[in-house]
Amino acid sequence: MAPHTLPTPLSEWSIGQRRISLNDATYFMADIAANHDGDLERAKDLIWRAKEAGADAVKFQHFKAEKIVSDKGFRELNLASHQSKWGKPVFEVYRAAECNRSWTDALVQTAKDAKIDFLTAPYDFEALELLDAVLPAYKIGSGDITWTALITAIAQKGKPVMLATGAASMADVERAVATLLQHNRAIGLMQCNTNYTGSLENFHHVNLRVLQAYAVRFPGMVLGLSDHTLGHATVLGAIALGARIVEKHFTDSNDRPGPDHPFSMNPTSWREMIDRSRELEAALGTGVKQVEANEFETVILQQRCLRLTKDLPQGHVLRAEDVEALRPAPRGSILPYDEANVVGQPLLHDKQAGDALMATDVALGTGVLSPEKVLVGV
Repeated sequence: MAPHTLPTPLSEWSIGQRRISLNDATYFMADIAANHDGDLERAKDLIWRAKEAGADAVKFQHFKAEKIVSDKGFRELNLASHQSKWGKPVFEVYRAAECNRSWTDALVQTAKDAKIDFLTAPYDFEALELLDAVLPAYKIGSGDITWTALITAIAQKGKPVMLATGAASMADVERAVATLLQHNRAIGLMQCNTNYTGSLENFHHVNLRVLQAYAVRFPGMVLGLSDHTLGHATVLGAIALGARIVEKHFTDSNDRPGPDHPFSMNPTSWREMIDRSRELEAALGTGVKQVEANEFETVILQQRCLRLTKDLPQGHVLRAEDVEALRPAPRGSILPYDEANVVGQPLLHDKQAGDALMATDVALGTGVLSPEKVLVGV
């Protein structure tokens, strides 16, 4: 289907009770991923810890090693990567990191008890069918952005889909989005950089301005960030650029052994991320430039008005030397930009030196005063 014939993406949709849109608070997903370390009780504990830290959802990754990686392929691969430092064959690490599918009911129930959304990324068709009944939305990992058959199957479930776009070209993104839109308009498009080393050098490759490119290429689409950098700078920048879904890995301790623990957020850093993000959201405002509610007194205190330099009688024709611009500017006073309009006008009342020149002190019927003056002290 050609891009120009695709349905328009929804700019607003929901996961459970949470509305997702540019005008709503950012939705935070705590990706537990492999950080359960193969222990169900630990996985359940991490759900509670994520809730306490302020996450809106916990997310797991449902894969089976033999359905996601080729043991032979990785053994033959001569490529330096973060996986080469794992100390075990890639296949074995994935095998150990599997989310046991017999845990599903217990994980879903724990999430319900904790009042947090349960999400996961299904990495094969079996997982998709197994989990559909318990999922309010889907996440598609960056590595599957070219697997259009799985993308199609997920889209056809009719639930919101969050698509990560790490290690992908714009052509890859356009293909995947077009595939989704043929079946589903509730899409969260997430910028991502899939380098999991935790290196500070990664900040040079996060490329948050891609979110602006997505906003132009896919108008109205909900945007997000799937992130693996340390600290909060990337998340705060993404929110400022329009992201309203954020996914970060979550653990209870960065000192635990395992592929994801070192770069994951912990309960303390997660809570700080939430708090700073909510402050940023409050600060972003509406984009309408106006005198804000907490500035009403400041208008009076800091702006200047025209004040008389000497005592003047009623009927005196104002001259430039009769007025000066001084603070404060009480409501209804004449502002400095109107000086040229009031010079040459007769005073309607006796005035004393230092008095503010008010709109009622000159002949308004002449229409000489700027209409903006009514905004003073709104």
